This record gives sequence, structure tokens and C-alpha cells, in this order.
Amino acid sequence: MRRLSVVRRVAGFSLVELMVSVVIGMLAILFATRLVIGGEKSKDGAVGGSDSMQNGMLALYSISNDAAQAGWGINDPLAAGCQTSFSDTGGYALAQISVGGVTRTPLAAAVIQPGGSGPDVISLYAGKSAAAVGSLRTNGAIAAGAAVLPTTTLSPFGFAAGDVLLVVPEPATAANPSCSIVQMSGALPAPNNDTLTLGSGNSFRFGPAGGIANGYAQGGGRIFNLGPAARLSFHTWSVAGGNLLLRATDLAGAGAQGVAVTDNIVSIKAQYGLDTRTFAVYNPLPAPDGNGVQLTQWSNTMIDADGDLTVAGPGDFQRVVALRLAVVARSKHPERPGSDGHCHTANAQPVVFNTAVGGAAAVPVSVNVAVAGDPVAWQCYRYRVFETVVPVRNAQWRP
Repeated sequence: MRRLSVVRRVAGFSLVELMVSVVIGMLAILFATRLVIGGEKSKDGAVGGSDSMQNGMLALYSISNDAAQAGWGINDPLAAGCQTSFSDTGGYALAQISVGGVTRTPLAAAVIQPGGSGPDVISLYAGKSAAAVGSLRTNGAIAAGAAVLPTTTLSPFGFAAGDVLLVVPEPATAANPSCSIVQMSGALPAPNNDTLTLGSGNSFRFGPAGGIANGYAQGGGRIFNLGPAARLSFHTWSVAGGNLLLRATDLAGAGAQGVAVTDNIVSIKAQYGLDTRTFAVYNPLPAPDGNGVQLTQWSNTMIDADGDLTVAGPGDFQRVVALRLAVVARSKHPERPGSDGHCHTANAQPVVFNTAVGGAAAVPVSVNVAVAGDPVAWQCYRYRVFETVVPVRNAQWRP
């Protein structure tokens, strides 16, 4: 009996022992696999959150930086929100808004093209004039197509060849034509050095080739200097395909087609911060209560802020004292579906602008974060919302 037991031990493992070993090994592999998968999920979540944080902060910084610089100190009722004729050989076009079914191209520090629950399009306009937006009066009427601008000043200070000019009607009446943006080529020699000449062709990017687009009769017009063409900063921010896009006059190749600034941005939203008080707070300054401009209302679209029964008129754009901006970023990698085959990472659309700021009541906006053409449902991503409020720097700069 003792010899038989020894023989069996030498012969190897039994079948039962082999099965038990296999089961233990499979359980070890299963636990190790789950540990690795759990670690990868945690890493993806952390990395995705970091990506959305960086992308969202970069997007908000870029837009808010433009908003902080928007304007030229032009808050003159002649120029604020004027219907503007603009031509750019680089392909940039001014933002269009619909007012009472009529399409307008207003010139202001900020123009919002609302997208409803989808992304807005935000245009922020700025220039850098060495003369601090010097202005001149024209000497009499100006005919449409004119290539010269006679002024009332000899050798005007701060006006140089290549500067971009905004010509507006004066006085401002509904009968007067829209504003014109042109580019000056220089001035006539003495004794006619009170006359500015306009340029067109390859050396002059802005302005129609035929000269002034509109005629200015009655009292003629006012000329504002927006600064050198190379420093004219007309920027339009939008979102397409999950990317933040920028069209710009001062970025090579970005005039007609937007260039991607950062990815995984699903929406940008903006609101006007308006001073809607009914008394004549703007003329003269300071305001009757001594507190200057005040933020009293947020709005997704331009409204009749000055109570003159005209929406998006000059007085309305003059009353924009702040901008509220929001950026919605998503994680780079989607989460895996649950056991029911559906994702539950995000169960509700983000809501922005849901807190009161500056004494004005909040106007919350629900954001549709679905990206057209994305085969992955929006519920599979994680989202981060970034918001800020930017004062419009030229809100209190008035003639």
C-alpha cells in the first residue's frame, strides 16, 4: 500500500487538481482584467476632464480678450450700430442681423447673431488709431462713388495713408444713407491738403473699388479714423463640428473661412448687458443720478433698449454696457454605454446664464450640445461650462 501511494504521487496531478487550478487562474485573470479596465476608465475620465478644462478655458479667454478690446471709443450716436457698407478683398464680411424682417449689417463693439439653443455667432470689432479715433467733418455733400473726401481741416492730425475710415452721415436721420468703410491713400498737396484721397486695388484692402458706396447729402458726413488697415481687428467667433472657429481681418487666410482655434467646443453663447433706464442718461453726461451707466437687463438679442420704438437702432447699441459670455466644452473621449446599451454620462442639456449678475435678472439658456454628424450620442460625453462677464470699454466714452 505504501509503494502504491508513492507511485501515484510520482505520476502527477489528478484531473480534479487540474480543474481547480484552471478555475483559480481564470478568476485571477478576470479580476486583473477588471482592475485594468477600471483603471483605464478612471484615466479616460481624468484626461477627458483635463482636456475639456483646457479647451474651455482657452476658448473663453480668447473670446473674452476680444470682448475686452472691442470698440474704438466710438459711441457716437452717428456711428453706433449704423448700417454699414463694407468690402474686404480678404473675404471678411460683417455680421448680419434681422430687424423686423430686414437684414442689417450694424457696426458696433459687439454684434450677436443668436442661435437659439444652438451656438451663437459673436462678432467683436476693434481698431487701433494713433489719433484716438480722431474725427473730421466733411466739407459739404459727398456723392456716391467719390474717390476724395473734402474736410474742414488742413493737414488733419493722425490721418495717414493706409488708414481705414468710417464715413457716417451727419445729421443722423432715417433719410440719410448707411455708413461706409473706406481706406485712404493719402491727402492732396497744399493748398488742397484738407482733402483726403481714397485708394482701391491690390494695395488697399478695404472699401469698394469705386470709392464711397453711398452719397451723403444735407450736412455731409463725419469721418472717424479706425487706424491702420493691418491693425483693424474685426473678429467673428463661431462653432462648427465641435470646433471653435475664428474669422478675422488681422489673421492671414482667416477672412473668408474660419480657422480652428481649439477642438471639442460644442457651443458658445452671448448676451447683451443693457442699460434700459428711461431717462436721458446719455445726453448730457453724467447721468441724472450721478452713477453713470448701469446694467439693468440681459438679453439674448438686441432690443429697443432706448425706448424709441426702433429695435437695433443707434441708441440701442449705445446702451450695451457689458457682454455675458459662455463656452461649453466636452470631454475628448466618450464614456461607454451602460448595461442597457445607452449612455448616462450626461442626462440633461447644460444651462448657462442661470444666475443674476450686476443687479440684472438672469435669463437662463438651455444649450443643445449635440454635434451634427457625430455617431456617438451627446449623452456619452462629459461637459464643462465656462462663463464670464466683460464690461464694454467704450460704454461711457461719448462725445
